[in-house]
Amino acid sequence: MIRRTLEESITHIIGSGKAIVLMGARQVGKSTLLNTILGTRDDVLWLNGDDLDVQQMFSQMTSTRIRAILGNKRILVVDEAQRITDIGLRLKLVTDQVKDVQVIATGSSSLELSSRVNEPLTGRKREFRMFPLTFSEMVDHHGLIDELRLLPHRMVYGYYPEVVSSPGDERVVLKELTDSYLYRDILSMEGISKPDKLTRLLQALAFQIGSQVSYNEVAQLIGLDPKTVERYIDILEKSYIIFRLGSFSRNLRNELKSSRKIYFWDLGIRNAVIGNLTQIESRTDAGALWENYCISERMKQIAYQGRFAHAWFWRTQQQKEIDYVEEEDGLLQAFEFKWNDRKVNVKCPAVFATSYPTAAFQVITPHNVDSFLG
Repeated sequence: MIRRTLEESITHIIGSGKAIVLMGARQVGKSTLLNTILGTRDDVLWLNGDDLDVQQMFSQMTSTRIRAILGNKRILVVDEAQRITDIGLRLKLVTDQVKDVQVIATGSSSLELSSRVNEPLTGRKREFRMFPLTFSEMVDHHGLIDELRLLPHRMVYGYYPEVVSSPGDERVVLKELTDSYLYRDILSMEGISKPDKLTRLLQALAFQIGSQVSYNEVAQLIGLDPKTVERYIDILEKSYIIFRLGSFSRNLRNELKSSRKIYFWDLGIRNAVIGNLTQIESRTDAGALWENYCISERMKQIAYQGRFAHAWFWRTQQQKEIDYVEEEDGLLQAFEFKWNDRKVNVKCPAVFATSYPTAAFQVITPHNVDSFLG
């Protein structure tokens, strides 16, 4: 069993009187984690928001009925809670009226679940985001040397738990993930009327990892208007498939101020979307995959550690650029990512070094990535 980073954090909150909201894409291991934490207890009631009878039960919920349903149970787990109408108000009813019961809700869409629980549960909840497995979790599981050896494999197949635990069957598992789960919640959202366009959008974004994304150009490419493209991208981000990095700008007139790059939380999903699971040694996009890998793993690390760090990329109109810039507690750090170790003789752009003289600069390769993700 691979121990998940969030296990200790969530275990610590149980019994605190606050509802626990656990969000992340389907199949990243939310239910498995809760089973690990709660598996030995016999006072847990598990409900699934995907089930119609559960949805109907919550629609008619009263404090008297919830007490009767719970009986002697002391923990209520509601999986895929975003599928339940007014779930925030329903969970508030439980936390207010049945105070000795711990509420745990999971969801695969922050767009739906977070927006529905934020106001009703203000001050009554703790939110956690869960991602596919991480570099650090796998290092803890089988050691640093093994995980470094598997980097080429991770950059093709990614870190979804079922993919990692199915050696030899990664292609089959990824196809099932993308066919059965990837769009399941997205396409059920109001206003998503063109699933073929959504698929083409995701493919267009997959081909542009590491590059600046123009909503206007993408819109023309797939036949949608820019506002719709932006809305779909927002939904994809809140469904934990992609994330955006904005551009860093403070001192220079020629720094890009409104650009963005888009990365995938999991490279297996990215590669499956474009139908390319070729091994890394023969790929032309290895550099972009390495950049996506390092940045997504760093972002997972920041989220799990609860750090107050801000992340960007940096570029000027003269095409001087840095892959990743991070600021935390006033410390500015800049990073370049190079998959090919022979290209490590990279210097910080002079204009950046002059404008931000206190910023640290480092090139991250497979040989020192553990210091970046440790």
